[in-house]
Amino acid sequence: QKRERARPPPPGRGGGGGGGLSTGRLAQLAAFAREMRREPTEPEKRLWSKLSRSQLGGYKFRRQTVIGPFIADFLCPQKALIVEVDGDTHSVESNKARDEALNAMGYSIIRIANHDVRQNIEGVCAAILGALQQAPDRWASPHPNPSPEGEGLSHSQGQSR
Repeated sequence: QKRERARPPPPGRGGGGGGGLSTGRLAQLAAFAREMRREPTEPEKRLWSKLSRSQLGGYKFRRQTVIGPFIADFLCPQKALIVEVDGDTHSVESNKARDEALNAMGYSIIRIANHDVRQNIEGVCAAILGALQQAPDRWASPHPNPSPEGEGLSHSQGQSR
């Protein structure tokens, strides 16, 4: 399990969005991410069952999220923490280059082996929670992407509670 702290994004290059990618390439990545969400690996399913619905320390996670030219397995936007579940097909060299690029965009990465998710899910969750607690917040609460429920309505516009 490896955790790296990212640097803030360079001026003029925000922490999200396309990172200079064409609209077509972003659409391809988004479609691939949707497919990956529909057909997760067994370890990804197992870990998502622990990360979804803010179950781990109250932190919100997204799965298979497009970040620049990459798709992150799991992302905690508030902490800019990416959790990657690595199987046998992951190349150490390509992971290193990918991690360096994501660090340059302001993200930290923690890598978890498939075997650890299968054999020690509680230990994996403890490691992720520790990384979350050590990472600084990217923004002040509340989350910048609130639930759309009641979005844009004020009490004077008929929003009832």
